[in-house]
Amino acid sequence: MVHLIVQASKYLMIFLFLFYTYECFHVFHYEGKEKEQRHIYKVQRRLLFIIHFDAFLVLYLTTKNVQLIGFYLMQLIVLLAIFSTYHLFYKHASELVLNNMCMLLAIGFIILTRISIVQALRQFIFVCGGFFISLLIPLILQSLSLFRKLTWLYVILGVGALGVVAVAGKTSYGAKLSLSLGPVTIQPSEFVKIIFVMFIASMLYMRQDFHQVMITSIISAVFVLALVASKDLGGALLYFFTYLVMVYVATRRFTYFAAGILAMTAAACIGFKVFSHVQARVQAWSNPLAVIDGAGYQVCQSLFAIGTGGWFGLGLGQGLPNKIPVVTKDFVFAAISEEFGGLFALCLIMVCISCFFMIMNISMKLKDNFYRLTAVGLGTLYALQVFLTIGGVIKFIPSTGVTLPLVSYGGSSLLSTMIVFGIIQGLYIMQFDGRAQKKEQKLKGAKGHAKKTRETYR
Repeated sequence: MVHLIVQASKYLMIFLFLFYTYECFHVFHYEGKEKEQRHIYKVQRRLLFIIHFDAFLVLYLTTKNVQLIGFYLMQLIVLLAIFSTYHLFYKHASELVLNNMCMLLAIGFIILTRISIVQALRQFIFVCGGFFISLLIPLILQSLSLFRKLTWLYVILGVGALGVVAVAGKTSYGAKLSLSLGPVTIQPSEFVKIIFVMFIASMLYMRQDFHQVMITSIISAVFVLALVASKDLGGALLYFFTYLVMVYVATRRFTYFAAGILAMTAAACIGFKVFSHVQARVQAWSNPLAVIDGAGYQVCQSLFAIGTGGWFGLGLGQGLPNKIPVVTKDFVFAAISEEFGGLFALCLIMVCISCFFMIMNISMKLKDNFYRLTAVGLGTLYALQVFLTIGGVIKFIPSTGVTLPLVSYGGSSLLSTMIVFGIIQGLYIMQFDGRAQKKEQKLKGAKGHAKKTRETYR
């Protein structure tokens, strides 16, 4: 009986997630029609809670672990709190960004609980903290206009934090990534990437001449070289490509972008020659079966899991995700593909693409050049991180050690991504308020004109 419920539930979750994903893009058909859009957002939230309930019901039936009931209720309360508080304090927040963020968090909760309830509990604590911080960010953005003036503070904080990691960081899989502060381990580069984006935006929002671009490039190179010194080449790639996109958007000079791509290609070749762990990852990517007992084991297990899951998956709790090393971090997408299926995994990618499109849509509508560049940079960071993670899992590119935002286990990654989404919400609210002010001014102007017309005829 339990087996039948597991098999039925996986098809139900695939169908519901397909419908949710369709609505992510269908909602743009009703641009300017708030009533229809609100209805779609309500449907999405219902689908989210049904998927969440169905998954935890299956987990409970397959494990008989009573703790899961309490844990499910805790997650349900937090998800409801996120929706209700945003609706209470920020009535003009982006519903699509909010829904997608909560959907990705829910999928992360489900797969982490399936693999390790201890890690899922830790992730839950980080989500609570991230929710509180991200809730304050739109208010801070509305209240303060100093962010564009903190250029050199961004440099001091960012380069300083990355320098400390390069000197005293904890080595993990060949790279210095984190700092241990008592019982807490943090990965500063996850937070510095936000500072990095704001630094570039503060440099280029007013001036985009050659001299300004060169100064921006030199200081950006210091950020990237600090990551290279820590052997965090995945992070260095993330930072450098974001810099290229922001410079191109600010200047509209393709020559800068092309020169940057050539420099990145040359740096990648040098990195391959210099760093042994990069050579191992490239070898594992090019022919993982040849080194399956060593560097290729992780990639092989990932591909076996994806292949075994097929289009419809084995069902929640029916796979062997623990055979994949570091499955809750770098390779969580493989575990999702194995148990939820390829269709569900494709929908997950499409939801991430929907987030990226929405961020870029917000950036294009912002009039303030500083905030527009900030949105572009944060959107690029998010999209590239998703690409690097999933690309490494499916052997499209060599593994870079980057986590899947909001889904993978990791406090620093989760908190930084929730901060990014909080900033995007703040920018969306600012954009909405700007439109509202213009409408109000037009209405006042129209009323004034009508009043003058009436007085003239009198």
